[in-house]
Parts: sequence; C-alpha cells; structure tokens
Amino acid sequence: MTAATTQAPQVRARADMAKFREPEFRNTPITPERYFSKAWADREWERLWTRTWQIAGVTAQVKNKGDWLTADFGPETILCVRGDDDRVRAFYNVCQHRGMPVVSGEQGHARRLLCPYHGWAYDLAGRLKTVPDEADFLQGSPCDKLNLVEIPCELWAGFVWINMDAGAVPLRTYLGPIVPQIETYPMEKMVRTHWVTIEGNFNWKLVQDNFNESYHVPFVHPQTKFVMEYAHQHCQFDLYPEGHARMFMPGAGPTRQLQGGENETLAYLAEELKFWDLDPDQFRGGKTREIRAALQKAKREKGAEKGFDFSSYHDDQLTDHWHYTIFPNLSFSLKPDGNIWLRARPHETDPEKCYFDMWYMTLFPEGTERYYSQSMAEWVDVSVPAPHVQGKAGEVSCGPGIDQDVSVWERQQRGLKSRGYRRDYLAWQERRVRYFHENLEKWLAD
Repeated sequence: MTAATTQAPQVRARADMAKFREPEFRNTPITPERYFSKAWADREWERLWTRTWQIAGVTAQVKNKGDWLTADFGPETILCVRGDDDRVRAFYNVCQHRGMPVVSGEQGHARRLLCPYHGWAYDLAGRLKTVPDEADFLQGSPCDKLNLVEIPCELWAGFVWINMDAGAVPLRTYLGPIVPQIETYPMEKMVRTHWVTIEGNFNWKLVQDNFNESYHVPFVHPQTKFVMEYAHQHCQFDLYPEGHARMFMPGAGPTRQLQGGENETLAYLAEELKFWDLDPDQFRGGKTREIRAALQKAKREKGAEKGFDFSSYHDDQLTDHWHYTIFPNLSFSLKPDGNIWLRARPHETDPEKCYFDMWYMTLFPEGTERYYSQSMAEWVDVSVPAPHVQGKAGEVSCGPGIDQDVSVWERQQRGLKSRGYRRDYLAWQERRVRYFHENLEKWLAD
C-alpha cells in the first residue's frame, strides 16, 4: 500500500496563532529505565518506530526519474526512488533472493535497481524484471512475483516521508494542525545547506525532551539572553491531540530580564540589521528592545525587493522562533529565511546510543547565490551541496547553539542510571516533556 503524494497548496493562508486548550495529564512518573532498558527499546521498535511517519530525505535528492536515496532507521534501511511514472516510492532495501541490499550509499541514480550479489534486476517501481538463469528455478520464475516490499511514502514540505506501517493513516491526518501552519513557509524552496549526523552515547528521548522545553535555555545557552525572550511568561505553548506541540518565542531582541548587554545584542544582530537597511547604531542608548518591531516593519516593507514573499506571514513570524516538535522525534525551528531541523534516530542495538541529525534548510532570496544564515552565523552558497558530516559527539559541530545541547545529553544519560535518581519533578513550563512521554506510553500500550 502506498499513500498518494501530498501537494502543497498554491495559496498560503496565515497560520492559526490561537492558544490551544490544555490537555489533561495523567502525571505518571517518567520512569528512568525507559532511557536505558533494552526491553523498553524493543517495545518502542515494534510499536512506535515501525508505525510512525519519518523523514527519509529531501525531495531535491529524488528530483529526476531514477534518482534514489536511502534512509537508515534502527536495523532497517529504506530505499526511496523516483519511478518512470514520476512517482516516488519507498521499499525495504533488500533483494528478495537472499537478503542482499539492492543499493549501497546515501543517494544515486539508476535506470534499474540491480542487486550487486546475483544480478536480480528490479524496475524503478520495485518489480522484479529479470534474473540470471531464469529457467533454472524449479519452482518457476520469480519475475514479477518476488518484488521489492513497498511501504507508504509521501512528499510534503520539501521532504520525502516514509512509514513502515502498511496501514498507516495519511501523513496529513497524522500531522493534524501542524500541516497548515508549516505550509505558511515555502519549505519546498529551501535548500539543505547543513547536514550533520552525530552518534551519541545517549538515548534518543533525551534529545526530544530537550527540544520540548526551554527551561534549560538560560543555563545551556547563556548567549541567547541578548537576542531572545526565553522567559516562559512571554512565550506560548500549545499541545495537540495528535501528540505534537509548538512554542512561540519572541526573538530579535534581548530578554526582559537582561540588564545591559547592548553591545552583545547589536553584534549578534548586525548582519541581519544591515541586510534590512537598518543601522545597528540607531538602537544604542537603551533602544535594543525596539529592534524586533523595527525588523518586522523593514521586512514587511522591503521583503519583495529583497527577494522574499512574506505575504502569508504574521509579523511575529518575521522575527520570532516558531518551534514545533512532531511526535515522536522531530523538531523544527522555523524562520522566514529558513529552518533548523533536528531529529534523533534509535541505535540499531543499544538503547543508550542514538543518531542525532541536524539539517539547516536555507531560503535564498530570489536571484541570490550567497546569503548570510543568521541562525547558523555564517554565509552559505546555494550552488554548493551540503556535505554529510558524520562523527561522534564532540568531534563534529552542529553549530554553536546545538553543540551546547549535545554537550548535555551524555552526562544526563549517566545520571539517569544513578541509584540516587528517583523520578521527574517538572515545572509547568516543562509540560511538553510530560505530554511527549504520556503519548509515548499510549503508543507502547496500544
């Protein structure tokens, strides 16, 4: 069974910013063993990972007929390929002869899918078309019978989505109210300019816990006090019945708790202010809190001439951090000129390890080849494909802010196994963490 391709609408409506009603919580303990128990991890694989929608790659990787990509997920590798009929399909990357992977590598191009072991050849729709010595099979020819095993696959928001559950609900149903909100951004026009994968000595849930709360921000990311309002009283949190969550966090200015820091704020925002024809010095003398409104006004007035279409955005979207956590393991932080994409994948054997992926998707202004990525604090080039940087935690960088998060998780993993740790004790502003775990428990219990 393969779900139909999902198309983004031609006209983008503005996102719904209304506060969503709070759910009722069971307040069950977030038991420590879920972060290191092999039995718990096995149950997650059977009841969670093989039933939820995941991103395999970006649609730019399968732009032309015959283009393919692979996605490693736990013990499985999924192959996604654009067929001769221009449809993208997903299959388990395993030949039906004797279990050999059909393709190797992260991406490529082929006229047919040829097993490198014994030469069984599949077409781009996964049908077995030819095998060597076809007449030698006493049980009859395997052609058109032993085809690649297909799984649901959809295209949406510039990504290739997969689900190992043949009876999965459509992607839009799974994402619920997340869909029209993310569709206010031209995701399909964004280019992956950063691609990092870290193998870490921590359970995948520590990553999702981290991005489900901002309580840690003043301590793990102290530099953000100059450019972000992280106090929970001034942010908005919403929890959706599908298990997803969002946060609105004001940006482009210091937190109200900050005294001083004018030079630091202006240094962090200098490139963005200059791009929008604003002089950083005009905000000296205690005026840094005026930057947010000034940037919103400048982007609204000059967006078109700078190569952007902001017509579907609220003013808040032009400066603020709109952060979504999609159950079970995906986080988006969206900006008008791009988004940072964060995900943890389960390790194939060890529940105390995982793979952490960071992508940055940049929206280049029309006609622009190079652009300063404010979030990544560097210039990026539209014509240079992002190399896949891979390594252990501490060996490769996800950018200064995310590196600070990564530095926490391995130490926390050790602490969770201590006999001195009993259970969670959460602040109300951390309720997205509680909601994530209650939804996780519901999936594992079904």
